Amino acid sequence: MTRRMLDARLCPPVSMSAALAAALLTLGSAQAQTPPARLDDPAAPLREAARTEKRVDLITLYREALSNDAQFQAARFQAQATAEREPQARAALLPSLNASGDFFVRRYDGTNPTVGNTYGDYGAGLSLLVPVYRPQSWETLEQSRLQVLQGENSLAQARQDLAVRLANAYFNVLAARDQVNSLEVQKEATLQQLAQARREFEVGTKTIIDTNEAQARYDQIVAALQVAVGQLLIRRNELRAIVGRDPEVLAGLADTPRLQLPQPNEAAAWVKATEDGNFGVRNARATVEIARREVQRARHGHKPTVDVVANYGIRRFDGTQLSGTEFRANSGNIGVQLNVPLYTGGLTQSRVREALALESRSASDLENVLRTATNSARAAFTGVNFGLTQVQALESAERSARTQLDSTRLGYQVGVRIQLDVLNATTQLVATQRDLKRARYDFLISGLNLKAAAGSLAEDDLQAVNRLLTQ
Repeated sequence: MTRRMLDARLCPPVSMSAALAAALLTLGSAQAQTPPARLDDPAAPLREAARTEKRVDLITLYREALSNDAQFQAARFQAQATAEREPQARAALLPSLNASGDFFVRRYDGTNPTVGNTYGDYGAGLSLLVPVYRPQSWETLEQSRLQVLQGENSLAQARQDLAVRLANAYFNVLAARDQVNSLEVQKEATLQQLAQARREFEVGTKTIIDTNEAQARYDQIVAALQVAVGQLLIRRNELRAIVGRDPEVLAGLADTPRLQLPQPNEAAAWVKATEDGNFGVRNARATVEIARREVQRARHGHKPTVDVVANYGIRRFDGTQLSGTEFRANSGNIGVQLNVPLYTGGLTQSRVREALALESRSASDLENVLRTATNSARAAFTGVNFGLTQVQALESAERSARTQLDSTRLGYQVGVRIQLDVLNATTQLVATQRDLKRARYDFLISGLNLKAAAGSLAEDDLQAVNRLLTQ
């Protein structure tokens, strides 16, 4: 069975995955009952549809996830909301103009029955306030600018997290698919061994023990295949939750991808880049600055405020208490208003102490975030370097396993090896190939995690990974 046939048989879209899983299980059960005769494959139409389905790659799903992923959309709307804090804070430093109006119906009754009147009282006015000196409002404005910066950093962090989550989910699907492919190959080889054992038992050259051993091994592989197919469906659903749609058939990693170490290939350089560029560290530093300005804002509670105030009003009366004569009165004033806090019951001092404690806490939080980020960078850097070493070791192991399989097949043909030896060599080869692919996936994920820790992960990095996929 060729790799292309296996890939086509075992990579169904989610819309047909449940049916395919059931078909695989039915197929395995039927073959276990009546080997070695080959039955019609009930999953063949589904697998053929999967083979002809257009493959979707990583970058395509990433661009769709930017619009469909719920976590990223929530972060985007949060950033939009946070961006409004600066104009709200600036409003406290700009002039404010208000209009007002009123209408009253007034009635006057006196003790003299001949005296009494009902009249209307109309009024309208404008009031203007121009802040001149408000130190607390200036600190609030600077804090709001830092909060807007934090919102932008959080959105950038969410974009990076989306890229990493998507890549993890994508390669988890490929790894689950590789596991199914590996078990399929083992199942086919075991089925051949079982058929051979039955034939040799029928002619009397082998005992029933060989047949039972082959049957037991076949049943174990079929059971493992059922679990693997279920795991594949779970992984595909995880990817679907991010993309928001059926991920279809995924493009696999090339047989011999060119894996390259990150540049510069020095842990210290990446740790330094993380200290400067990590978005979590940036936000923690902004939080420290916000806390420092909060201390200043609390201390400004002792200072006076100065405003320019102006008012202009018009009132109209339809009459008075004793007369029905109409008249109108206009009035206006302008001046400077000074407010000096003399005693607030210790409120200002308490707020200063609170702000100082919060400033110290934010400094400790910054140190914790910095340590966590740099540790993540070191772990990712180690994962990349040791991951490539593991890939190279498994590539060597694959070549050895392939050579061993060829030698075992030759030995079987000349009679110095038995079919069980061929089966074991085949199992070893497909297991090594599966592990090699998983190691390559882990290497690529570690590279993305490393750049995410440094705050430099971008779509171009996903494009570089995407170019390693088969189209």
